[in-house]
Amino acid sequence: MIYDVAVIGAGVCGALIARNLSRFYLNVCVLEQESDVAMGTTRANSAIVHGGFDAKPGTLKAKLNVEGCGMMPELCGELHVPYRQNGSLVLAFDKEDVKHIHALYERGLVNGVKNLKLLNREELLKQEPNLSEKVLEALYAPSAGIVCPYELALAAIGNAMDNGVHLKLCFKVTGLSKEKEYFCISSENETVKARYVVNAAGLFADEIAKAAGEDGFFIAPRKGEYMLLDKAQGGLVNSTIFQCPSKMGKGILVTPTVDGNLLIGPTSENILDKTDSSTTQQGLEKVASTALKSVPGIQLRTVITSFAGLRACAEKEDFIIEPSKKLKGLIHVAGIESPGLSASPAIARYVMELLKREGISLKANPAFQAERRPLHHCRQMSMEMRNQLIQKEPRFGRVICRCEGITEGEIIEAIHKNPGATTLDGVKRRTRAGMGRCQGGFCTPSVIEILARELGISMEQVTKSGGGSRLLAGKCKAGECVK
Repeated sequence: MIYDVAVIGAGVCGALIARNLSRFYLNVCVLEQESDVAMGTTRANSAIVHGGFDAKPGTLKAKLNVEGCGMMPELCGELHVPYRQNGSLVLAFDKEDVKHIHALYERGLVNGVKNLKLLNREELLKQEPNLSEKVLEALYAPSAGIVCPYELALAAIGNAMDNGVHLKLCFKVTGLSKEKEYFCISSENETVKARYVVNAAGLFADEIAKAAGEDGFFIAPRKGEYMLLDKAQGGLVNSTIFQCPSKMGKGILVTPTVDGNLLIGPTSENILDKTDSSTTQQGLEKVASTALKSVPGIQLRTVITSFAGLRACAEKEDFIIEPSKKLKGLIHVAGIESPGLSASPAIARYVMELLKREGISLKANPAFQAERRPLHHCRQMSMEMRNQLIQKEPRFGRVICRCEGITEGEIIEAIHKNPGATTLDGVKRRTRAGMGRCQGGFCTPSVIEILARELGISMEQVTKSGGGSRLLAGKCKAGECVK
């Protein structure tokens, strides 16, 4: 088959681009080098939908951030992805900070951000009583929000697949060339042909460009370390709390998550290794001390996990979203660092315009289904609804993850609903099994057993996140699997 469009990369941008393409009579495939969707920058970031006041006026970041923020509520509604418009605050602790937030306020007005406000100390502490009393003023952006980035990507890819898009996982691009009317995209085991290609490969977008014979941009990883706190701390703040940003990013934030936890971070460190997602004692100490400056009441003993994410930073301080200068029909979507998540719906729309300019024919498909039926989330149901569901399928009555209240029925559903989970982390991202206080200490053996049974593989073949990340090494004398 020769596809009309191949999208390289299944992060949130690639997922939303694929979903937009599925609105039309097109044969589309998504090529992803990892074993699951949303395994790169989308997997580990701040999960913030920024208002749009920070980006330099006139840049794609500024334009697409504001547009994407405005599109996010409707998009999440269609995909049944939790979204909360909780607003954001940038705090000022001294006179220089005050000047900075006033400049951000003016920049936000130029960028078209709606309803920005400057709050004095009394107004601020009335709105967020747990902030430091050393705060002088704050910039308030009520349009900002929070969303789960990998849940958004999974829902978008799933919706695209419902509408006919093909997803090819473990497809690491090794070659990209053009032969007359179509591109040949090669991996070690397969070659895909497509008339148009969208390079949304995140940290590896520059390598995809080089494979096509281009070296016009370079992508460098920037590491950010985070700490996630138990839900007992989730109500400490209502808004997303920032300190004044720097050239390295928007700084260490304190924010609730859509699932009720409290998230603090990230650090900002330029590194060389595009696969280094390790955390450090120094980095986490910086996260903790800086977050406490904003919200002194944070109880660090309630931290349940720490992690690091990598941002794809381009040399120029803007997104790179443009047609190839060498190969007609190739669109680069690169350098999508913050506010990439916020801008992602608008990025997807912008890419459609670029594809039209490149010559693609877009005929609307009236059968396109915009809504995506969500997985069942028993913890959010009333007792009556849960009882009705259990009567239809008893496995929704067997709780596997006690911390989050996740049932066997939910895990089975996540394994079989496109794009289906095939790993422990895949189940975790789709259902939250293993994301609670014990971080999978009790439920992991049961989830492994369910994965093996439903996928028709041995328990030794189940992995944490694909590749060689095996969870069980063999069998003891009694015949039982051991770690």
